[in-house]
Amino acid sequence: MDGILNIDKPAGWTSHDVVAKLRGILGVKRVGHGGTLDPMATGVLPVFVGRATRAVGHCENADKEYIATLKLGLVTDTQDTTGTTLSESEATVSAEELSEALNKFKGPQKQVPPMYSAIKIEGRKLYELARKGIEVSRPARDINIHAIELLEGEGADYIIRVACSKGTYIRTLCHDIGAALGCGAAMSALRRTRAGSFTAQTAITLETLIAAAASKLELAALLTPIDVMFAGYPQIKLDEEETRKYRHGVKLVLTNAPPPPVPDGTYRFYSDDGIFLMLGEVRDGAVSSITKFN
Repeated sequence: MDGILNIDKPAGWTSHDVVAKLRGILGVKRVGHGGTLDPMATGVLPVFVGRATRAVGHCENADKEYIATLKLGLVTDTQDTTGTTLSESEATVSAEELSEALNKFKGPQKQVPPMYSAIKIEGRKLYELARKGIEVSRPARDINIHAIELLEGEGADYIIRVACSKGTYIRTLCHDIGAALGCGAAMSALRRTRAGSFTAQTAITLETLIAAAASKLELAALLTPIDVMFAGYPQIKLDEEETRKYRHGVKLVLTNAPPPPVPDGTYRFYSDDGIFLMLGEVRDGAVSSITKFN
C-alpha cells in the first residue's frame, strides 16, 4: 500500500498518535507524517504510507496556512492556553490596532523558537529542559510570513489567518504579536488549513478512515497517489529503453525525448507504462534523481 492520506487531525492527539493509529488500521509499518501539529491543534496532517514516506521531507519543507485564535492579555510559558499563566491583564486593543500590528509581521523575519518545542540544543529537546524549569538561549530562525490578516473578533479574542514558510511557530507568532501590542497574547486555538498542496477541504477524519478500513477498495480510494504532490512540475515519460536503464541503475541521458533538447529543470519521471518513478533534475540532458519512488 503506497500513497498519501490527508488526515483532519482531531484535538487532543499528537501527530505521532495519528501515525500509530494508522499503522494499526492499515497494517503497514512504513507510515510517517508531513509536519508536526501540537496536540491542541486540528486540521491538515498529510500522512505518508509505504513508498510515499520518501516524500515526507518535501511536505515538511512546504508552505503552510493556519487559522489561529489569539487571546490578548494572557502570557503563558508554552505561549498557548494549555500552559501555566505567567501574567494576565485586561486587553484594550481595537480591531484596527490589531490589524495595524499584524501588518508589521508580514515578510521575511527572524523568530526565536519556544522552549516548549522538539528542537534540540546540544542533543537535548527543548521541551524536556522546559519541563525542568530550565531555559536556554535559542538561535533565531529565518521564517517568512507570506500573508497575515484579521478575520474576526472583539474584546480580547481575535481570529487571524496566517500563510507562512516552514518552521514557523504560530503560538510564538501570537506571543510576539501580544508583545508588540504591549498587552501580551497567547494562542487559544489553531487549525491548519493547508500544508503544501493538501487542504482542509479534502481532509478526511479518522472516523471516515476507520469506516473505510473494512473495505480495501474504499481504503484505496482515500489514498492520494504520490505524484499528485508534485503536480506543479512538468512530466517526462521515458521510453522502453530508458525505463530499462533506470530500473538497472544506468545513468540516464535524454536523447530521444521530444522535443529535444529537454530544458533544464525539475520533472516528474514516468516509466513507459505510466508508473511514477521519481522526481528528478535535468541538466544538459543528463538526469539525476531528487527522490526515487519506484
